Amino acid sequence: MTDSKLIVALDFPTLHQADSFLKKIKGADCRLKVGKELFTAEGPRVIDLIKNYNFEIFLDLKFHDIPNTVNKAIKASCSHGVWMVNVHASGGKAMLDAAYDAIAGSNHKPLLIAVTILTSFDENSFDRLGFKMGLKDQIIHLSSLAKESNLDGIVCSANDIASISSIIKDENFLFVTPGIRLKDNSNDDQKRINTPAEAIKNGSDYIVIGRPITEHDNPLDLIRKINAQI
Repeated sequence: MTDSKLIVALDFPTLHQADSFLKKIKGADCRLKVGKELFTAEGPRVIDLIKNYNFEIFLDLKFHDIPNTVNKAIKASCSHGVWMVNVHASGGKAMLDAAYDAIAGSNHKPLLIAVTILTSFDENSFDRLGFKMGLKDQIIHLSSLAKESNLDGIVCSANDIASISSIIKDENFLFVTPGIRLKDNSNDDQKRINTPAEAIKNGSDYIVIGRPITEHDNPLDLIRKINAQI
């Protein structure tokens, strides 16, 4: 088990490409995230592959469905022996409770976290969804729902941690932050971004970085540099 705060997102479409990358970072001090693209393409085989390289796995499938369906999906996730799983907090209290019950009843208990609002949203794009609350208030509300359902933490922008922490005063409540870029002028689909150092300073427990690492010429060296920074 690693103490690193770094989670590397395996943003690959095939098992072969993922394996090629894993060979480059063999022995790296980090955890790995498997998202919808890779898991949909390759299924549980990718989990088995990563375990062969001795990395802990964040299974990032963001379940959002009726409570019974999410309960069964989380149970299935637990059976793969992953380190962390997640759901969408906007699925509501009953769904979050069902997800927690699945963890509680499992022999293997991964961390369970909830996505608040995707970091691809900014104020303008969020307003178009039609929610009554503004972006920050909605994030705090969803974070509180996750806490009430005994989840281990949330996924949010590092920019939101201070306002959430002022409401949820629990040092064990985890903040997992995507939208991490090595430069603050990155031009992609992420809107609410931070550098690794900024995210940790703001209170992030784990930072998620994908393309800046997976597309780098020497990802193992870059992982070492990021760990040194944070």
